[in-house]
Amino acid sequence: MPKTTALLDALSALAREAGAVIMAIYATDFSVRGKSDASPVTEADERAEAVILAGLRALTPDVPIVAEEEAAAGLAPLVAGGGPFWLVDPLDGTREFVARNGEFTVNIALIEQGVPVMGVVLAPALGGPLGCLYAGIVGQGAWVEDADGRREIHCRTEPVEGLTVLASRSHGDATALEAFLAHHLAGRRVAQMGNAGSSLKLCLLAAGQADLYPRLGRTMEWDIAAGHAVLAAAGGRVCRADDGEPLRYGKPGFENPHFFAAGLGCAR
Repeated sequence: MPKTTALLDALSALAREAGAVIMAIYATDFSVRGKSDASPVTEADERAEAVILAGLRALTPDVPIVAEEEAAAGLAPLVAGGGPFWLVDPLDGTREFVARNGEFTVNIALIEQGVPVMGVVLAPALGGPLGCLYAGIVGQGAWVEDADGRREIHCRTEPVEGLTVLASRSHGDATALEAFLAHHLAGRRVAQMGNAGSSLKLCLLAAGQADLYPRLGRTMEWDIAAGHAVLAAAGGRVCRADDGEPLRYGKPGFENPHFFAAGLGCAR
């Protein structure tokens, strides 16, 4: 499938449409339900996913779509064989949405041969009235658009003062993180630790605002694929924590192993 800026712009518009639906519900006294895996779900998740599914089916009717809420209902298509497919998380960071801290995102990614090649991440409650939108095409670059306008983003090289390491705001494991850093950083200095919700952590790496994000807990492919695409387009990478090999997509059950995301030359 041609990976063009026109297609990326269409995805960005679709993410913004879903973001508007989410923000309309965010302003109400919405209810929260539990799914079979005990994770929360709201009307915003479901209505945003409906918007994205309709838009993607109009844009690329022959490309399968794996979307979180449909997958939870047992409706995920078969995507084995390396062909292109979409990965969608209509509201990543539902816990952040419920907590009303703004750190939730709309995620849309295109996967080819098990690799994210294009992605859009919109944080509709951050960055100004239109939100903060990150987007990228691997091999062509990444950009962010917020209240300050649109500009290219790149991963940074390791700062001389030390690394900024990010952890999940809602799913942290401090002991596991400490062990990972001791093993992988070989005495290199950590200057700052930070927390953020949803796929924003990957985007902060892409924008050169942090250096390393180890995730040592359960995630699903749709949670991180769009952020992975933006990060890869900005020069970073996402690798398995056990062997350092690149993280791939289209796995049975769509569950990820432990992984780390890194900027330029950060973790080996």
